[in-house]
Amino acid sequence: MTSHVKRIAAVLLGGCAAAAAGPAPAQQDYPNKPIRFLVGSAPGGTTDLVARAISQKMGALLGQQVVVDNRPGANQMIAADMTAKAPPDGYTLLMAPAGFAINPAIYKKLAYDPVKDFTPIAMVANAPNVLVVHPSVPARSVKELVALMKARPGALNYGSSGVGSPSHLSGALLEMLTRTKATHVPYKGSGPAMTDLLGGQLQMSFPSIPGAIPYINAGKLIPLGVTSKDRSQALPQVPTIAESGVPGYEVGSWFGVMGPGGMDRRLVARLNDIIRQTLAAPEIRQALMKDGAEPSGGTPEEFAATVNADIEKWGKVIRAAGISPE
Repeated sequence: MTSHVKRIAAVLLGGCAAAAAGPAPAQQDYPNKPIRFLVGSAPGGTTDLVARAISQKMGALLGQQVVVDNRPGANQMIAADMTAKAPPDGYTLLMAPAGFAINPAIYKKLAYDPVKDFTPIAMVANAPNVLVVHPSVPARSVKELVALMKARPGALNYGSSGVGSPSHLSGALLEMLTRTKATHVPYKGSGPAMTDLLGGQLQMSFPSIPGAIPYINAGKLIPLGVTSKDRSQALPQVPTIAESGVPGYEVGSWFGVMGPGGMDRRLVARLNDIIRQTLAAPEIRQALMKDGAEPSGGTPEEFAATVNADIEKWGKVIRAAGISPE
């Protein structure tokens, strides 16, 4: 073997060894610096609350700080775009809400591919929305509200945190399945929508359970039904909308951790294990459930399947309802 051939063989063998070893982040030195945890909403929102509930425990298990970085705006797409463009080394993570799977049907020209540019790591929690009405509305059940909507098409206003948000699509799906009509009023966030609902400018809305519970407990809002498939542990006395006479109704509102596309499988498995350990801690479960968020977990594959199914589902609903950005 000539010296030239020997050099080529050495290079090839070295490359194979490096490939077998895998990317550096998958090795024992990960993490060796703080991890950035991107949140696409302002502090105090449900996505932010869920991220902060798990970040400290994750950091303790990983031996490094997990820093929540709020980047609000554009229906959470700013934070998603930053994640998609980050290196797949495990140092940039995203707390993705259910709206992540809705945006592709609303916005035709996303700056990223919602499937190829992300690596699902773990589902963290479910925090369903709840159909609530102002006490002045003469309806105390979903059936009574639907009857009112049929008798007065378009007369009832419902607010949302923005076009294409889960709170918006919760209303659109109710209209579609019951063949009724209400007037959608989009806001720039859930806070302003809640203010007008409490003030009586809106008659109904579909806020997240964590955001609605204080006002329900105070008697300022009347809960009629939760949007999820099963009843919420935070509001066990409130039936689901499906069991209240609207079969097929289901709007899940999940939160899960994603990374940039192309992350090493061993790194994903390690982060998934860390998140599952975090969610198993009694103090974390209690903190999430106190705010109306139910701890989840599961494998990366299960989370990916949920995201893909929601992208398909909401694409159909949005096209049928003719929803577009305003």
